[in-house]
Amino acid sequence: MTAPDPVLPRAHAHLTHWHGLVREVEEGYGWCAPELLHDLFCRTELAALWRLLPEEVRTARQAELDALDERFRAATIPFPGHEELTGRWWTWRVPRILHVEPGVPRHRGRPMGWEMLPFPKPDEVDVVE
Repeated sequence: MTAPDPVLPRAHAHLTHWHGLVREVEEGYGWCAPELLHDLFCRTELAALWRLLPEEVRTARQAELDALDERFRAATIPFPGHEELTGRWWTWRVPRILHVEPGVPRHRGRPMGWEMLPFPKPDEVDVVE
């Protein structure tokens, strides 16, 4: 007896996480930049696993992945100077809406934890309470 292929459940789990993260970013991401990079691991893993999936699974789920990617692009903006990236493009984007708790200190208009980005807060990014 052979062991079940672990790629399918892992890909499904990462796709489910990607769906939740996209929804969270659309509504207003409430964590810091390092946390977003951590959360984006699900999309990075999807990229690695996608080519290992059976062709019929990729074909059946490609439209779903494409739609989530488009939603993420719409809910984010590219880092300045990184507009044309294709590989791992999701790691070079900033949510359009950053949610902060009332009274949380800000650094140059950004929530704490976003000051690590090497550029000023883009006008397209709103910080909301």
